[in-house]
Amino acid sequence: MKQIARKLVLIFIACALILATHSPAAAQQFNPIDNTKLLAPTPPLGWNSWDSYGEGITEDEVRANADWMARHLKQFGWQYVVIDEGWYVLNPGAKPADVEFAMDDNGRYIPVVSRFPSAEHGAGLKPLADYIHSLGLKFGIHVLRGIPREAVAKNLPIAGSLYRAAEAADTGDACPWSTYNYGLKKSPAGQAYYDSVATQYASWGVDFVKADCISDHPYKGDEIRMLSVALRKSGRPMVLSLSPGPTSLQKDKEVAKYAEMWRISDDFWDHWAPLPEKEKAWSQGVLAQFATTAKWASFQQPGRWPDADMLPLGHLGPHPGDGGKPRDTRLTRDEQITMMTLWCMFRSPLMMGGDLPSSDEWTTKLLTNPEVLAVNQSSNGHRPVITTDNAVVWTAKPEDGHGYYVAVFNLADKEQALVYDWTQLDLSKSTYAVRDLWNAQDLGHAAALKVTLRPHASALYRVIATP
Repeated sequence: MKQIARKLVLIFIACALILATHSPAAAQQFNPIDNTKLLAPTPPLGWNSWDSYGEGITEDEVRANADWMARHLKQFGWQYVVIDEGWYVLNPGAKPADVEFAMDDNGRYIPVVSRFPSAEHGAGLKPLADYIHSLGLKFGIHVLRGIPREAVAKNLPIAGSLYRAAEAADTGDACPWSTYNYGLKKSPAGQAYYDSVATQYASWGVDFVKADCISDHPYKGDEIRMLSVALRKSGRPMVLSLSPGPTSLQKDKEVAKYAEMWRISDDFWDHWAPLPEKEKAWSQGVLAQFATTAKWASFQQPGRWPDADMLPLGHLGPHPGDGGKPRDTRLTRDEQITMMTLWCMFRSPLMMGGDLPSSDEWTTKLLTNPEVLAVNQSSNGHRPVITTDNAVVWTAKPEDGHGYYVAVFNLADKEQALVYDWTQLDLSKSTYAVRDLWNAQDLGHAAALKVTLRPHASALYRVIATP
């Protein structure tokens, strides 16, 4: 009789969910393919803790970075404060087999109180989110796809349902580079678990969810859909960011249907050229991102942003997520400008990875140039028009339609004098008024584009044809 009763209750719940999904109220919620309710109408600008803090960040450190963003970056459009992996890990740095977690009775990760003291008494991350919201900013967290192995071993109940963890888990599927979770079955039980964590995140006031081990190695289309559905059913608007990359170009329509952002490369770090295989073959450098962004340049859809990954600028410490030593970015100033220029011309989300309170004046100016940020936030038609082994040129159209943005990149290890007739850049034959955006300087009129660039340097212009 108990089994029959349980089945009847499950049928009732399923029917209720179907009715709710098709109700007028549900239709007003955030539809992943409805561009009239975009959660990220422009590429998100924010800060992510991984590059500087790895798994060990504390609440005080999050608040310090949020305070700095509110004082120095908010007025320029920066708004997201994102805690990356490890906010639920009790012993950061432990061997995989020895890692311990903070978890509630329904198999959901919760913040470690010793590092996030405002989470005591079951408050979760809500007090921290409330603080960040009080600064006029938005709050985000990193999660791994799936369900904790520990929850499955204990067969914990799934909140809001009659299912249990063992029914939801696919124990034959796990993230190949993390021992924390099992994957979830494409089933009502699997959906119930994602619904339960989405409800938890909504109750905390989360605005941004970075889901990992889901967009590549391996790509998990069913779990992307299930998580996206759960977030939207929660009733709270939460941007969904998918990691890691490289997301397959063949999946562009699917990821664009269910997420606002998706990574197009593996983890990006502070080096120009690829690292030797024996070091960190997975670590992407600036040079490799030219080919990667070019592949995605034709993807144009408002509110859906291919993501070139975080910006390892300023000071990376005290615990860089790549396992390296605390350091100032290894990129030269020219390489930093080149990285920012490429990200802006490509219209990638901008997620600062350096420790914000340690930012010097030069780094702050790099992040707050309003004319450069306008390229990222409001241009269209961005594409590479010249690509050689030694140089790349991108163009885009300003939002107001007047003229063009032109970015010139020297990929060579030596200084180059580059000269292009405007028609070589697919611009009409004319004389153009040229403005240097990084230096906020008008350069006069030019019948051709001429620039001398140091190794790995770049220039960013707005050009307007003259009568």
